[in-house]
Amino acid sequence: MNDLVVVGVDGSAMSLTAVEAAAAAAARRGAELRVVHAEIPVKPRYMVPDPASGTLVREAAARAFDVAPEVAVSTAVVTGDVALVLEAESRAADLIVVGSRGTGGVAGLLLGSTPVSLAARSHCPVMTVRQEHRTSSGAGPVVLGVDGSPDSDEAVDVAFTEAAQRRAELVAVHAWRPDRAPPGTAPGSAAHLLARAIAGRADAHPDVTVRRDPVDGKAREVLLEASKAAQLLVVGTRGRGGLAGLLLGSVSQAMMTHAHCPVVTVRRTA
Repeated sequence: MNDLVVVGVDGSAMSLTAVEAAAAAAARRGAELRVVHAEIPVKPRYMVPDPASGTLVREAAARAFDVAPEVAVSTAVVTGDVALVLEAESRAADLIVVGSRGTGGVAGLLLGSTPVSLAARSHCPVMTVRQEHRTSSGAGPVVLGVDGSPDSDEAVDVAFTEAAQRRAELVAVHAWRPDRAPPGTAPGSAAHLLARAIAGRADAHPDVTVRRDPVDGKAREVLLEASKAAQLLVVGTRGRGGLAGLLLGSVSQAMMTHAHCPVVTVRRTA
């Protein structure tokens, strides 16, 4: 682990919620926090970066201190496309945190398309938060969406680590639709997939209580419902079709936009 959490900020209220989540995540990990503002000038000016950007990141750092005064915080203002800037930052990070939607205009940095683009490119897990998530933090289990894909398999390790750090129960959810299953599919196949996905991981985290929950239904609806009681939802960035067609790109994007708790998306990079 690199012992670094990065948070992208743009001055919006939502990005300050992301700062709070990032500071808490850094405290749980014993990691440093790096506050990054990606600046895209919309017209020529004499001073790049804009002096106001320094104020923006300092205010964000102050918010982080309020949440976790024990965490060491650094700041940076980087000129460039926000998704590319944050992708570069992700190379040295354990986790990168962004708001699901930020401001437009001059400071249009964490627009809705940015988390989606970042999740597809990031070299570390990406946490997406919304303003209303502030009230849900710290309560409920960590929910893990499982579909057997490579990204989903990578997400299992992340979910166990998050549950251990939060001292929370881990609920592994596999959504499937028996009426869409190939002929000959055994009724217990969903439970078997869940058991196989977490096999071995529980031994590495003996203090984490794990509950396996195979659910009949569409992945989007099942995971959104599960997120209502969760403090965190962890999913793979992209799944696969067929019987295990659960965490497709469209589903992970829907979770980032509509889930009732913060969402961590995980992409296999090896």
